[in-house]
Amino acid sequence: MTEKSRKGRKTKPVWRTIAEIIQGDISDGIYKPSEKLPTEAEFVERFKVNRHTVRHALSSLSEDGIVFSKQGSGVFVSANPAKYEIGKRVRFHQSIDGEGHKAKKQTLHFETRAATKEEAKALKIKAGSLVHIHEAIAFINDQPAAHSISAYPATRLPNLLNKLVETNSVTIALKSCGIKDYYRLETRLTAVLCNATTALHLELKPGAPLLRSLALNCDTDGNIIEYGRTWFSGNNIELVIKNTDNKMS
Repeated sequence: MTEKSRKGRKTKPVWRTIAEIIQGDISDGIYKPSEKLPTEAEFVERFKVNRHTVRHALSSLSEDGIVFSKQGSGVFVSANPAKYEIGKRVRFHQSIDGEGHKAKKQTLHFETRAATKEEAKALKIKAGSLVHIHEAIAFINDQPAAHSISAYPATRLPNLLNKLVETNSVTIALKSCGIKDYYRLETRLTAVLCNATTALHLELKPGAPLLRSLALNCDTDGNIIEYGRTWFSGNNIELVIKNTDNKMS
């Protein structure tokens, strides 16, 4: 080989070789879905490279969706995402559990307070009217998947907050308040960046990409009973939009 041909030959970056080896280990089942990868220090020792090279390799795998990082916890192998169907009749537990995954919700905060302008407009109530607030984290297979804040008209549903505290179930609490069933009237989806609070709840880095849902639920008479804001992590959930007659924006 001539000197000229040697100079023109491109050498694969070390970080890419490391990324391919780790990806191969994942494909071979050495590191399983949802399992935590070795630490950066362990990879540094294994590959005899500096920490920056390891981070570059892991960042490449993250961009390809093969792994994901959780702030303060490490890097994990991505699992097949659970499908969450967004249609006329949205029920988180039914949708996720029906996919063979385990869903649960953890309440962060309950309160009754004056509605913000945004909440009043969405619920079609007067500015400053009281609303019940329910803030929660949704988990899929014990991994945080979504951070939600829902507002309900307190005048129309005076006992809802007590029932939510008692049952920790929106559906059961609404039934106890005379709402036998409810439906999704509208869903608006927007790509946003994760703020510090949601990052803490979802174990992500601030600035990570999220999908935000603004949703209106109504009773069978068409009265709006819930305005929900939800921030979805893309690590373990896939949103599926059902083809319905709902208004979609």
